[in-house]
Amino acid sequence: MVVGAELLVRGAASIAVAAGVSPLVVGLTVVAFGTSSPELAASLMAAGAGQPTLALGNVVGSNIFNILVILGMASVIRPLAVDRQLLWLDVPVMIAVSFVVWGMAADGRVGRTEGTLLLAVVVGYTIVLARISRRVPDTVEREYAAEVVARASKSPTVWISSSAAVLTGLAMLVIGSRWLVEGAVAIARSLAVSELVIGLTLVAGGTSLPELATSAVAAFRGHRDIAVGNVVGSNVFNLTMVLGTTALVATRALEVPPDAVTFDLPTMVAAAALCWPLFLTGKTVVRWEGAVLLCGYLAYGAWLLLRAGFALA
Repeated sequence: MVVGAELLVRGAASIAVAAGVSPLVVGLTVVAFGTSSPELAASLMAAGAGQPTLALGNVVGSNIFNILVILGMASVIRPLAVDRQLLWLDVPVMIAVSFVVWGMAADGRVGRTEGTLLLAVVVGYTIVLARISRRVPDTVEREYAAEVVARASKSPTVWISSSAAVLTGLAMLVIGSRWLVEGAVAIARSLAVSELVIGLTLVAGGTSLPELATSAVAAFRGHRDIAVGNVVGSNVFNLTMVLGTTALVATRALEVPPDAVTFDLPTMVAAAALCWPLFLTGKTVVRWEGAVLLCGYLAYGAWLLLRAGFALA
């Protein structure tokens, strides 16, 4: 799945750059969509296999993992800069959508109507991103240009090679997501653990690997806006595109267990809400704040293990 997502992002970015699309727009849309593609593939596969709880756990768990682990780890590698647009547009959108999804799930289900509304949100959000990308600072534009153009092939045969990469990546995503879901269900049954817990941990962590790799590499290279933007953008896409598409195409409404409504979804909302004051103070995320985020995920994971009936060593 990780290799497939990388091929998909590289191929799509190359095609977009060759077509004359701004690297910033490519980074905010193609790369963000691409890094969320494993969550989409796994959630669709789980819903199609009659495991809707696994699909929901994947989305919620991925968002918690993205903020507490990926953002925390990236800021420990190098203090992260927070662009004004992230602070006043993307983070508020992430927080608002998190609250909306929690409200949608309060009755124990997320159906096609809710899925349609979430997809409408992601369409509007993408259009707004494309329009305001013309007014971002030059430093942010250069970071995205360096990252995206480095990913994009400049070969004369770019259309053929990039199209092949996209198709191959999609095929690997489908196959990998099938294996991931089958393995996760088997583990849940063998350990007598709920599918929600497996979705929140193993599946969420596995499908978040592209975001982890992207943010870590961006932090090492000093592209600090990309490291933060990747996390926030992926969370928005997970809740709108991934959950919305899954709810829309599923044969029945996605069931939301009581534990998810009372604990996991509020944890996701709290993690999203924490980003705003964290980003506002100095418009940077420093190393000690990243360490606190990582400790937060350790505490969350420990609670999941206790809830699943394990005794901590």
